Amino acid sequence: MTIADTVKCAPMRRTAMPLTLTPLLLDAGVDPAQTLVIRHAFVTEPEESGLTGLHADSTHAEILAYTATQSSDSRRFPAMPPRFWAVFIKEGGDQARLWSVVENRGEVARDDIRRTFDISETEHMTDLRGRLVIGWKSPRTWRMSGAAAGAYPVMGIADAEPIPFPGFDRLILSHVQLQAVMREHHYASWRTALSSVVGIYLITDTRDGRHYVGKADGEESVRQRWNAYATNGHGGNIELKKIDPSSFRFSLLRVFDPATPTRDINAAESHFKVALDSVKNGLNRN
Repeated sequence: MTIADTVKCAPMRRTAMPLTLTPLLLDAGVDPAQTLVIRHAFVTEPEESGLTGLHADSTHAEILAYTATQSSDSRRFPAMPPRFWAVFIKEGGDQARLWSVVENRGEVARDDIRRTFDISETEHMTDLRGRLVIGWKSPRTWRMSGAAAGAYPVMGIADAEPIPFPGFDRLILSHVQLQAVMREHHYASWRTALSSVVGIYLITDTRDGRHYVGKADGEESVRQRWNAYATNGHGGNIELKKIDPSSFRFSLLRVFDPATPTRDINAAESHFKVALDSVKNGLNRN
């Protein structure tokens, strides 16, 4: 259980505990000393700045691009920005709502007006995106160090909106999505569904199309089996340990009631290994 879990409250209700941003960053594996905290506001940038503005209807991709483009003036943006940026969106005059935590992979372009950075979203604090609201004591300041912003109070953590389970036959997940399903509040119904069945699943390495056919049976539900992959990427499979799990795609081939005889599940597994040629030209060893 994370710190955020222990202080979850109704939307925008004030927290009773004197919680600040720092312990939430640390709990998510983000070092405040190596973090820049940004609060975007909905503004129209002056034309001479070379920067695009941001508005309430900006898309996710537009916000990411806006974040990646910064001023070349070191008085406006740090000359050596840290690895992680915790990005918030202004809410009212003295609050900010978490948008995402991104990783700065370095500057990729620069001119006299602007600098462009290679940034990508991380898995840090994904369960708090759009939910975490902090106080922002300096309304004229739009960025500061994580150490400074870390003292800002948590004003509320909104309840996560549940995401409906799509059904076993429509379930296709990347490794990042699988990790979210196993950890985040709004996928609770998905975990319940996956806990109720055993069966045959498929892992596809999207880089070369090779398949791995696996099974969850006996005392182990699909949720338990897939949680192992979410945790370490390979689930203990020797062949999969050699591969970066970021290219894996997970799906279900057939599900069974947990009372189904093991021989029936084994037969289904053997069938799919042959049908998908996962032993000779795939990732199964036998």
